[in-house]
Amino acid sequence: MRYSCPAGKKTVMKKLFLFDFDGVVVDSLDLYEDAVNRCLKEIGKPPFRDRQEFLDIFEENFYEGIRDKGVDVAAFMKASAALAPVLDYGRVKPVGEMEPVLEKLKEQHTLAIVSSNSNYAIRRILSRYHYDRYFEDILGHEFTLSKIEKIGRAAELLNAVLNETFYVGDTVGDIKEAKKAGVRTVAVTWGWHTGERLQLANPDFLLDSPEELLTL
Repeated sequence: MRYSCPAGKKTVMKKLFLFDFDGVVVDSLDLYEDAVNRCLKEIGKPPFRDRQEFLDIFEENFYEGIRDKGVDVAAFMKASAALAPVLDYGRVKPVGEMEPVLEKLKEQHTLAIVSSNSNYAIRRILSRYHYDRYFEDILGHEFTLSKIEKIGRAAELLNAVLNETFYVGDTVGDIKEAKKAGVRTVAVTWGWHTGERLQLANPDFLLDSPEELLTL
């Protein structure tokens, strides 16, 4: 995909940027952790002991991780759907300096969200901060629980080629799934996993600030 440019201007290859939502676009760790623990209690499972144990589950796909711990994922999803309408989404704030970056990326490229969160929650939060105008599509857990499948489907739906598709994530699990999907992996250190932890997943890019996304 290319944009036609006026004479004298460089032709720009249109890329696809797929963003994880929580930790990358918004700072939602407190709310997300609280919601997960409430759902676990609702279905009779013990909550995570502390934040470190919670973050460790994101070394892989979140839903595979809780299934491996003996959680009935269908029951968890049912509890999550019931909880979603009553959560206080005002506790979630946009990541600082992200909006002007999204604005610039949107001018030349296609942006979408691929997340383990629900479309309902994502749309509520995006609308609250008027960020919905930046993203062409949202593939949450309603589509499928696998980010590998969602990444591939997003590239297909948005007419992108895999080597010009970038998945922007903040956990080791994000990077692992994006690698398996065959796209370029962008790990960001302002989210849930540290830069040192993300580096072990061998991402194609490791970024410390939203502005660095403009250099890709």
